[in-house]
Amino acid sequence: MLKLLFISALLFFQIHVSATAEKEISKIEVIQQLAQDGDAEAQLELGVMYHSGDGVLKDFKEAAKWYRLAAEQGDAKAQQLLGLMHHAGDGVPQSSEEAMKWYLLSAEQGFAEIQYVLGRMYSSGDGVLKDSKEAVKWFKLSAEQGDASAQYDLGNMFDRGEGVLKDSKEAVKWFKLSAEQGDASAQYNLGNMYARGEGVLKDSKEAVKWFKLSVEQGNAFAQSNLGFMYAIGEGVLKDFKEAEKWYKLSAEQGNAFAQSNLGFMYYSGHGVLKDFKEAAKNYRLAAEQGNAVAQFNLGNMYAMGEGVLQDFITSYSWANISRYNGYDAKPLFDFLENEMSMNDISKAQALSKRCLESNYKNCGS
Repeated sequence: MLKLLFISALLFFQIHVSATAEKEISKIEVIQQLAQDGDAEAQLELGVMYHSGDGVLKDFKEAAKWYRLAAEQGDAKAQQLLGLMHHAGDGVPQSSEEAMKWYLLSAEQGFAEIQYVLGRMYSSGDGVLKDSKEAVKWFKLSAEQGDASAQYDLGNMFDRGEGVLKDSKEAVKWFKLSAEQGDASAQYNLGNMYARGEGVLKDSKEAVKWFKLSVEQGNAFAQSNLGFMYAIGEGVLKDFKEAEKWYKLSAEQGNAFAQSNLGFMYYSGHGVLKDFKEAAKNYRLAAEQGNAVAQFNLGNMYAMGEGVLQDFITSYSWANISRYNGYDAKPLFDFLENEMSMNDISKAQALSKRCLESNYKNCGS
């Protein structure tokens, strides 16, 4: 009896699976027939299926073929996808000009996603001549439809005065719209505007609020700025442990400002045990990213032999690079030039040149 029930169940399962497969095949056949009959929606859907390998073997050439047929009938989504395929060279010859042709057709129908892509292309000069005014035009069209990324980029254009007159109030407006949709970069930028009082009344508590929202998404710049707010006690109670926590998280993501500030905490013993080796390590990480303050401080540690072996040549090299990057290194230079021979100074100057030319890969010990 049990054996009979098992066989019955197995037969049911096979019949059920077979019926499902037949349904799926039937659906694909219907879409294919509609597409062949010239239905633009079916052509787009069939293109997406070939593009993703959904129900058919993945085939970029077939995807592009069906996108093109739908695009030529004016389907905005198909025009966008065909543009993307030309941009990447998937299933069609790579062509920025052909991509731009289809992007424009899609964008002119009000497709917000592709309006944003066009803004990015004009902003960076990717496949077109760089044109900040044209970038602003497309960012604005997309932003007005609620695209959070376009709102963020439009805020940046107003903040920097690119393609438009600099307008901090407009920048805040667009950053806020984007930030309220959860864009971490916009939340960070909005926090900065409140922290500096640009386009809004200065409000450190409001700055901290937006930094906190951004750090919840792992934004390294916001982590660094939140650490700074805790370090100086603006918008929050001063708390060196919290400052260290956020600097560390940001530094681990490679943020040079956080690495430099963390180096200072270990050097001075603010909120942490004084540790010259940790200070030098973090200063070096920041210095090798071009942070002039960290370069000077690392040079100073080499001059004093703190956390590193004393080395006037390396010290002078970092002081030289720091000055090149805009930091006033005169006090350190005055000290070193009284201690070093002209031969050692020449060696140090040659080292600083090698360091810069190697993009901080060959900077000595």
